[in-house]
Parts: sequence; C-alpha cells; structure tokens
Amino acid sequence: MPMPDDDAPREQGLLQGLQNYGDRDFSIYMRRAFVKSMGFSADELERPVIGIAATASQFNPCHRHFPELTEAVRRGVTAAGGLALTFPTISLHESTLAPNSMKFRNLMAMDTEEMIRAQPMDAVVLMGGCDKTVPAQLMAAASAGKPAIQLIGGPQMTSRYRDDRVGACTDCRKFWVRFRAGEIGKEEIEAVESRLVTTAGTCAVMGTASTMAAISEALGMTLPGTAAIPAVHADRLRAAEATGAEAVRLVRGGLTPDRIITAKSVENAARVLLALGGSTNGVIHLAAIAGRLGFALDLHRFNELSDTTPVLAAVKPVGTEFYMEDFFAAGGIGAVLRELKPLLHLDCLTVTGQMLGERLAAEQGDYVDRRVIRPASDPFESQGGLVALFGSLAPDGAIIKRSAATPALFETEARAVVFTSLDDMARRVDDPALDVRPDDILVLQNAGPRSAYGMPEAGFLPIPKKLLAEGVKDMVRISDARMSGTAYGTIVLHVAPEAAAGGPLGLVRTGDRIRLSVRERRLDLLVAADELARRRTERATLATDTPVRGYDRLFRETVLQAPQGCDFDFLTAQGR
Repeated sequence: MPMPDDDAPREQGLLQGLQNYGDRDFSIYMRRAFVKSMGFSADELERPVIGIAATASQFNPCHRHFPELTEAVRRGVTAAGGLALTFPTISLHESTLAPNSMKFRNLMAMDTEEMIRAQPMDAVVLMGGCDKTVPAQLMAAASAGKPAIQLIGGPQMTSRYRDDRVGACTDCRKFWVRFRAGEIGKEEIEAVESRLVTTAGTCAVMGTASTMAAISEALGMTLPGTAAIPAVHADRLRAAEATGAEAVRLVRGGLTPDRIITAKSVENAARVLLALGGSTNGVIHLAAIAGRLGFALDLHRFNELSDTTPVLAAVKPVGTEFYMEDFFAAGGIGAVLRELKPLLHLDCLTVTGQMLGERLAAEQGDYVDRRVIRPASDPFESQGGLVALFGSLAPDGAIIKRSAATPALFETEARAVVFTSLDDMARRVDDPALDVRPDDILVLQNAGPRSAYGMPEAGFLPIPKKLLAEGVKDMVRISDARMSGTAYGTIVLHVAPEAAAGGPLGLVRTGDRIRLSVRERRLDLLVAADELARRRTERATLATDTPVRGYDRLFRETVLQAPQGCDFDFLTAQGR
C-alpha cells in the first residue's frame, strides 16, 4: 500500500483533508458543492480557513457571552483575509456536570483534537473559560499539530451583598461555612446565593479558570495582556477580534503549538502559577499539557521553582481583599511576568511570533498597582504559593497550597480521622458522636482519578459542625481528591498513588499518626511496616471490581495519576 509523501505540498483551505472515495476530483467536487450551499462566494472559498472551537452551552453559565465573542473573532478573521467557520465541541462547567468536570476534560480534549484534525481548517481559535475547557483545548491543540491560539472568556465582575463585596466562589465558601456554623440562617444564605454570580464569566477570584488563563498567557498561547480582561469588559471583545486576526497570521507563519509549548515555557508557566498562589488544579493541567508534547512537569523540579519564586499577587483566595477585576486593572499577567523576568526563559516563542523577552521589553514602564501586584523585591511571600510533598504517605507526591493555608499547621503530627469515601464522609462528618478533635487530621480515601467519583473537587473537606461550633476555622485535611482553586485551608491534595490504585493512603486507619512537614516537604504515615503489609494483604482480599461500561470504563482503565496530569495513557506523546 503506497504511503503519503511527507514532503509533498499540503493542501490548505477547504480542500485539505478530503474524504477518500478513490477519486480525488470527485471528492473536491462533493466538498465544494456542499460548502457552496452555505452561500460562500468563490473568493471566500480561496481564503485560509480559521476554525473557531466554540464552547457556548446553556449548561455552562460562565460562557453565556460566547456568542458575542464568537462574532468578534469572526470580524477579526474576515478583516485579516480569512474565512471563519465555527464548530461546536463539548463544553464543561463545574457546577452542572456530574460527577465533576475533571472527569470529562480528557473527553473534551479528544473531541477537540479530532475535530481540529478531521475538519478542513488551517488554524483554530480555542474559545475557553470555565476551568477544564482551557486545559482540554490546549491538550488538544498540542496533539493536533495545527496552528492554534487561545481566547479566554474572562472572569466575572464582582457584586455586593449588604456591606460585602462578593464574587464566586471563595465568598461562596466563606458564607457556607458561616451557615454550617449556625451564624446565619436559611433566609440569609439564599439571599447571598442571589448575589454571588451576577455577570457572565468565570469565577471572580484566582480559581482554576483564572489560573489556567494565566498559564495560557505565560505559555505564550494567548495574545499578550488578554488573560485577565473581565468577561463583560469592552476590551474582551477587542481581544477576541485581535485573536481572530492573529489566527490568520498564524497560518501564514506556520507557527504550531509544539514550537510555543516547550519545556522552557512550561517552567515559565509554573513560575507564574507559583507567583500567583494559583489553583492546585493548575499543576495537574500543566502536567497534562506537557505530557502531550513528550516532557514532564517534575514535582521535585517544581519545588525548586517554588523555593525561588515569590508570591507577587494577592487575589482571593490569597489575601482577603482583591478580585480578578482588580488584578486586571493592576497590570495583569504582564506585570507579574516583568517582575519574574530574571527567573524566566526569555527565549520562548509566543503566539505572536515574538520572543517572551521582546514582549516584556516593549512593556517596560507600564502601570502597576502595587497594592495588588508587588515588586519582586517586596513580595507578599518570599516563596511560591504551592509546594509538593513526598513521603511514605505520598511516594509519588502530593500538593499543598501554602499561600491559602494556616502557617501554624505547617508542622503537624497528629491522629488521623479517616473517611473511606465521599459517601462515608457525608454520613458521618456532622455526626455529634464523631470522635474528632481540633488537632486531628481529617483523611478522605478513594476520591482519586480511578475512584468511582473521578477525582472531584472534594479535597476541601468540611470541618465537622461540632468543631465549627467551638470556633475551629482550619484543620489539616488530606485526600487523593482535588480542590477548587477558589478554596482555602491547610489542605493536602492529589496524594499519589491514590487509594484506588493501591497507594498507601488507602491503608490509613482512624487513630494512626500522620506527620506533615511543609518545611521538609514531607508527608508520612507513622505506622510500622509489618502492620502496613498486613493491611495491604487484607485490602487485596477485600478488593472487588465494580462493572463499568463506556467512558467510565475507558477513564478508569487508562487514566494516569495526578503527577502525570490525569491524562489517558494512550494520549500522551509516549503513548501506552
């Protein structure tokens, strides 16, 4: 069977990727006939085709402004001489997907990758916003190999509840904790509910969505200065139009994601993640994006970066005052990158064709609000907001967001109170008879990627009501689950290997002693080896497989652990 000639000129525009009927001229004839049914002129059919991966969905309230953004992208494409064709993909929103949006990130990445590759487009604009859409699209673009540019949907604007300025979803959690503690009643929590989310866009704080927007800009996959523009700001429409025009230029320059997303640019993105005290989910997503191109986000190297990267921004949940709209007005990601300049790889290409160093040199002297974004010489914290932990309880690593935690708990040895599942926790955590003390460590098992729950954002374990009533505000909490980037507390996440994969987390029993040392980067289970061996044997005897089908089966059988980004093993550059 003859193989395609890799050196042969490749078709562009609508005549690329023809169906094989055994007659190429017939394939062209059929393609043009159907395309002409959409009313395009002969001139338009000769233009570079820019696909717009649109994720508008009425199940995704964060994206309700995307139709307007899409039209702005189309204007930019047309003005630059391209033909814009919009196509739908899976859309992911955290609060409307069960069991959680992370479970479907890889499915969206597969959908997006295959549609980019299968459809006749020369470049693609990736429109994403809510949490998992942006990493899914970047993973897809990295694998598809066509020129691509990311357009972020942008964060919400804040609202007001009485005397409080509020925004989803750090404030959601703050008021819910007060409700659980009995400080406010049902009528008031319902009133708060109506004020938390009052505009289109993603969470108004440095949650996962804004963190991934920052990572995308730091990687060089968005236009400079566009990551933090609020969703309802006129600049967001201007950014959309400019993104469309840039997509056409990408076709002419042939700049593909593998030249932009490199080991060096991933380190730059990790620095920005650490300087923002960004979402712990960012570690997983950055690892998955890197894995698509054949390199790793090594957690030991991540700690080296954390030790030398200051926290420069105080956007909730880091700090207590500022939101994403303040961060945008303060100078945004550009201001952070300029402060980090001595630590960055400046020879990284960006989607504009500029090197990062060239971009930053052109921005010197731009305004920065130092209340929100500090200089590197006077940071909010001297070390990065996240750190990886290793030890007998987390042989392959775990993550703690120290910038949103309680420093007094960083060096803790205490008794474990164990919940074997989310259902077990829901049943018992508020039971007045629960044997728990303020200095205990709460442990949740079987909530990792291979569990039936698919690694939900359940790592923000609720403090038992009996302790809330005593005034307890924080406790050490450990799990193989994730945590929303909007959450806070002394919470250890992504413990690997997870319990469902046979990790030592599944061997912990109530009453065991656990030692946490952020200073030493350690997380250890203080139980004798022979006892752990006995428990491991007992667990193997009790283990049973739950029959699953379809996507659930694919997910459980092929998902990697958190340090590898929870991608499917067959989708990484190395493959299975």
